[in-house]
Amino acid sequence: MDQKTIRKVLKTKLKEITDALYDLEVLLGQLEGEFFRVCIFGSARIRPDDQLYQTVEHLAYLLALENIDVVTGGGPGLMEAANKGAQRGKTAANSSSRSIGLPITLPTETGPNPHLDVKSHHRKFSTRLDEFMRISNAVVVTLGGIGTLLEFFFTWQLLQMGHISERPIILLGRDFWRGLLDWIEKEQLSRHLLSKKDLRHLHLVDTPEEALAIIRPVYAAFRKQQRSSNRTKKERKRST
Repeated sequence: MDQKTIRKVLKTKLKEITDALYDLEVLLGQLEGEFFRVCIFGSARIRPDDQLYQTVEHLAYLLALENIDVVTGGGPGLMEAANKGAQRGKTAANSSSRSIGLPITLPTETGPNPHLDVKSHHRKFSTRLDEFMRISNAVVVTLGGIGTLLEFFFTWQLLQMGHISERPIILLGRDFWRGLLDWIEKEQLSRHLLSKKDLRHLHLVDTPEEALAIIRPVYAAFRKQQRSSNRTKKERKRST
């Protein structure tokens, strides 16, 4: 078999594997739907003595008090702040909330932070992004660099295209995000490169309490749907 044929066969097989993985992702997402999780994205460079670190830690603390799982990239900086806050909140409320991290192998990071209940290691950003989307019900984006922007725009793109279920994107830090949103409205929206309805997913806040006020109705709707689903399952069992 010549190299051209081998390449063609390998590309076909890779496409088949990718399609199968997508189907498995969808199925796994359905099976994991019993947990409500908030994904928090942010910089790995923010240190514990920074006010923003403490703000993110407090947000995760409040989420864990309400029995909400907290998901991060599992690294240092604001990821560590969120996982640390989740652990504090879980302990304070004796809740079943979990602190989840999705670490990735990078030369610039030393490894997962020590505040994780669940770790899911990744070698590629693409699989990590897919898992973030699969297991989260709301997204909070704090200050960050290229990686944080990638996570923000990836989430927003999938929402725009309807490739993931509806969820809020909460941008924490008005001063940081306002300039980007102004540019999007001035340059992209004015040129009809996106629709005004695409902006409905974005929520600009300054405090953990403001973020929580947006998350709570989503969480309440999630729990209502869970109760309805559980009743349906019980009724089906009775009828068999």
